[in-house]
Amino acid sequence: MLRMRARGIQDLALLRALERAPRSLFMPQRYQDIAARDIVLPIGCGQTAPPPSVVAAMIEALGLNRAHSVFEIGTGTGYATALLSQLAGKVLSVERCQSLALEASTRLEAFGVVNAQVAWADGLSPSVHVGRFDRILVHALIEGPPDGFLELLSADGVLVAAAAQAGGREQRIVRLSRDSEGQFLANDHDPARSFTRLVEGLTRGL
Repeated sequence: MLRMRARGIQDLALLRALERAPRSLFMPQRYQDIAARDIVLPIGCGQTAPPPSVVAAMIEALGLNRAHSVFEIGTGTGYATALLSQLAGKVLSVERCQSLALEASTRLEAFGVVNAQVAWADGLSPSVHVGRFDRILVHALIEGPPDGFLELLSADGVLVAAAAQAGGREQRIVRLSRDSEGQFLANDHDPARSFTRLVEGLTRGL
């Protein structure tokens, strides 16, 4: 908790969730001894898990409470999903790599999560979109507000993702929220690392 506080995380509920869900529980076996470090780790399917501080900063930017429903794009290992499940009322998480989705589901079940569902699905496909969500978390780089996602947000919804800046040399966490007139406002937050661009399609894994 002290390390996350030192990195700027202030939300007490999130800090407690981080303590209850050690990253090592959600990383591949070969990386469990270094999972607590604030580093990027490979997780298979050509994907990587961002540092815990970046995950925490993105979740904090959502401004969650137990009344919120969350749509998470990019389940990965299920680590962020486990954190979201402790802060929100309901989580729908989609992962385009089948092997990652299956592994994440197993880990979340073992952790005792009951309010989060993981689906092997393309987050950019309308077929997975059911209703509206209070919050959307995208574990990828986006280029401007993605219309398909914004349509899924409730009236006071918030979307958090990563965006490339400085000609693609830097990444930052971006928070998109609706104002009183229904227009979207973008605010830059903390630096981000290791995210790749959001892509379409499904894969079964390697």
